[in-house]
Amino acid sequence: MEPIPVMQDAYTGEKDTARTFILKVYLWMTAGLFITACVSVAPFLLLSESQFYNLISEYIYVFYGLLIFELLIVFGLTFLINKIPAFLGLLAFLFYSFLNGVTLSPIFLIYTGASIFSTFLICSMMFGGTSILGFITKMDLTKFGAYLTMALIGLIAAMVVNLFLNSSMMSWIISLIGVILFVGLTAYDTQKIKNMAGGIDAASEDGKKASIMGALTLYLDFINLFLFLLRLLGRRN
Repeated sequence: MEPIPVMQDAYTGEKDTARTFILKVYLWMTAGLFITACVSVAPFLLLSESQFYNLISEYIYVFYGLLIFELLIVFGLTFLINKIPAFLGLLAFLFYSFLNGVTLSPIFLIYTGASIFSTFLICSMMFGGTSILGFITKMDLTKFGAYLTMALIGLIAAMVVNLFLNSSMMSWIISLIGVILFVGLTAYDTQKIKNMAGGIDAASEDGKKASIMGALTLYLDFINLFLFLLRLLGRRN
C-alpha cells in the first residue's frame, strides 16, 4: 500500500506542472496583446487624425518594411527557438507584439474607435469560448490539423488574388471564412498546447521555450480573428 501516496504525489506534481505551463502560455499571450493594444492606440490618442495620416503617408515605406520585418521575426522564432536562449525568444515575441501594434495602428483611421472596441470585446468572448472548448472537448482535434493548414494556405491565396480583383463581395466571403478558420485554429492550437503540457517541465529551458511558442501561436490566432471580425463588423470612418 506504500506506493499509492507516492503515485498520488507524482500525479499531483504533473498536474501542477501542466497548470503552470498553460498559465505561462496565456500570461505571455495576454502580455503580448496588451503591448499591441497600447502601442496601436497611442497615435490615436496623441495625434490628430490629419497628423496621424500625414505621418503614415510620409513613412509609408518604413511601414511596409516593418510588416516584412514582423514576418521575419515570426519565421525566425519558429525555426530558431531551439537554438536561442528562452529569454531571447521572449524578448523577440514581446518586440514583435510592439511592432504589430505599430502596424495595426492605421485601423483607427479606417474604422471608428467604438466599432474597434466592440469588435475587440466580441473577439475576446469568441476566442475565450473557443479556447475553453478546445481545452475541455474529448474530440481529437489533431486530425483536423492538415485540413486547417490547407484552408489557411487557400485563404492567403484568395487574399492575394483579391488584391488585384478588389471585389467587395469576395472580401466579405474571405473575411467570413477567415473568422471560421481562426475559430477552428484556436480550438486546435489550445488542445495541442494542453496535450503538450502533460509531458513538459514548465520550469526547464525547453518548457519556457514551448510556452513562448504557445503564446505566439494563440496571439496570432487572436489577432487574425480580430482583424477578420473587424472587416465584417467594423464601421468605417
